[in-house]
Amino acid sequence: MNRRRTPRSASAEDLLSTLQHLTARARQEVELHQARVELAQALQRDMLPATLPSFPGLRTAARYAPARDGLDIGGDWYDGFLLPDGALGLAIGDVQGHDVEAAAFMGQIRIAMRAIAGSTSDPGEVMGRTNDLIMSMNSTLFATCSFLRLDPESRELRSARAGHVASVWATADGRSGVTADAGGLPLGIEPHQHYPVARRDLDVTGSFVLLTDGVVEGPSLTIDDGLDRIRRLVSSHAVADAEELADQVLEAAVLTGHEDDAAVLVLRHEATLGPG
Repeated sequence: MNRRRTPRSASAEDLLSTLQHLTARARQEVELHQARVELAQALQRDMLPATLPSFPGLRTAARYAPARDGLDIGGDWYDGFLLPDGALGLAIGDVQGHDVEAAAFMGQIRIAMRAIAGSTSDPGEVMGRTNDLIMSMNSTLFATCSFLRLDPESRELRSARAGHVASVWATADGRSGVTADAGGLPLGIEPHQHYPVARRDLDVTGSFVLLTDGVVEGPSLTIDDGLDRIRRLVSSHAVADAEELADQVLEAAVLTGHEDDAAVLVLRHEATLGPG
């Protein structure tokens, strides 16, 4: 008759060996995750512009803050650059995801948009051609974005929006609002998209603020309520220094309780602009 062998109890040495093995694996995973975080941080830091262009009568300022726990980074971005004809190009966006891939994808969009904006003066075409280029990359990611073109002589601001959150504005004479411009699909969803162009004149002293949804949306705050809160803040600081206003808007983002990263881009304009 065969007797069933009684399972051997794990010895203290066995348990210690298993614990050491699991600890080593956990340490490797933590180190790998930390390496990815540091790489994403480096990409984010290097790809965001160190400075933004300004004109007499126009000052720009921007802020970026990672997610609250400091680990999610790489999704939001902003950009500002001079165009060959002397106009100012501005962009702000939010890439799906927060990791190395998102940071790299953000960089691709930024580079593509800069290159395309140098060959056409139509913001809608800039957005459409950027979208088609992204679609040709066969990426699984997508991004929301707003692109603006400001002519310093005519003071005309033209913009196109790809699924991105609205902007906020306020003027020194007490008016303020949230833009209600029509937009198209986020970049990277469908090819051959049309992006309507909105036009406005910056002929009154005030501020125009672009932002990402991490600034205005949170677990207990709807995006509409968040935008209205920022509108009131911008209205009360419409003639403030651009740097000061950017700080104020980013600080307000903390009140959303968000876990997302956040970006802010401020245009502080006088009634009269001029070429730099």
